[in-house]
Amino acid sequence: MIKSPAEVELMAEAGRRLAAVFAHLDGLDLLGMSTLAINDRVETFIVGELKSRPASKGQYGYGFVLNSSRNHVVCHGVPSAGEVLADGDIVNLDITLETGGFIADSSKTYLIGSAAAPARRLVRATEEALWKGIRTVRPGATLGDIGHAIERHAKRYGYSVVRDFCGHGIGREMHEEPQVLHYGKPGTGLTLREGMVFTIEPMLNQGRRAVRTEDDGWTVVTADGSLSAQFEHTVAVARDGVRVLT
Repeated sequence: MIKSPAEVELMAEAGRRLAAVFAHLDGLDLLGMSTLAINDRVETFIVGELKSRPASKGQYGYGFVLNSSRNHVVCHGVPSAGEVLADGDIVNLDITLETGGFIADSSKTYLIGSAAAPARRLVRATEEALWKGIRTVRPGATLGDIGHAIERHAKRYGYSVVRDFCGHGIGREMHEEPQVLHYGKPGTGLTLREGMVFTIEPMLNQGRRAVRTEDDGWTVVTADGSLSAQFEHTVAVARDGVRVLT
């Protein structure tokens, strides 16, 4: 669970490369692109430009380098040539990358074209909730502090926090201890120590927090059909606070 300073630096390099993937995506006009085309472009960039490994491809039998979760899809959306991003959509792109034996994990929700005000409000609040959680990270804080900060911010906007999925420790393996819940009570849960590395990745729904998994066994959607958004970073507990690696 605790990474050495040298290991944190290796993870930071993986994080820098993953950040470059999102910088590449930020420069694209995603309107009219299929989610499979985005997947393929990301794979080419990771393998060809960054000389790294897309860590999600082959994980648990998954065949793609990213998850593309559009509108009411909460997480684990599967790229498809038939799913073309249209004006007004929102889509979360969740991407992992491995280099030097360590994995980085991050996601971002993109607004496509002229997204309506309610969608923009949800996306903005979700990103803010992520940073509320990140800013609580320091030695001596607890996992409950992170979850509380996120949930409190979501409730201010009238949104619900998905409880079926959470953040996680990360390193040489994609999913390590601890589990990082996006709800909780201050001062409860595991106490944070320097060298811990984990993801924080809140998913906020416009409606109820209930979700269901579709028949493909991957795609998770809101039970009531409401919009959902997510943002994620990999972070390390540093001596003087928090270090965002992605």
